[in-house]
Amino acid sequence: MGASRIKLIVGLGNPGPQYQRTRHNAGFWLVDELARRYGAVFRAEHRGQCDAAEISVAGMAVHLVKPQLFMNRSGLPVQTYARYRNILPAEMLVAHDELDFKPGAAKLKVGGGHGGHNGLRDLIAVLGTSDFVRIRLGIGRAPSSDRGAAYVLAKPCVEEDIAIRSAIDRAADLLPMLVEGDVAAAMNALNAREQA
Repeated sequence: MGASRIKLIVGLGNPGPQYQRTRHNAGFWLVDELARRYGAVFRAEHRGQCDAAEISVAGMAVHLVKPQLFMNRSGLPVQTYARYRNILPAEMLVAHDELDFKPGAAKLKVGGGHGGHNGLRDLIAVLGTSDFVRIRLGIGRAPSSDRGAAYVLAKPCVEEDIAIRSAIDRAADLLPMLVEGDVAAAMNALNAREQA
């Protein structure tokens, strides 16, 4: 863990203005924040049906990608873009919403299953591996289990939105560590804070 530096950061979400502020788009929010911090602008990328931007961190290029197919078809846009840029799955960080964490929580993880997340499910199936880094952004669970789909596709309340944005800020602060290949240190810094 930590040998590969992160060259590509993928935010998972659904395209279109109607989904922009929904919980399921927390992954998009993270890459949007990184683009804002580093002065980049997303542009439509004809290779892979995604919006992409490039930033420079510690003198190294980092690509930001938002697939522009729906969540459950995220894999092909990411695979196409990564192949074009000669980026391996181990050099990817995937940001996504996480039902199992309360709003405001964020954790880094390497590998693992999809946990029922349709974007991750498709990404793992298309890439043929789950060996990429994930940043899991807590959005909490619906009060009633039968409201799951409606919950993730709804906007968070003001308090939840503030908490999620705070988690995104903490995660974004770790980008230099990740770009330099110190995934373990970034993981310890973020995860230890969550346990404090």
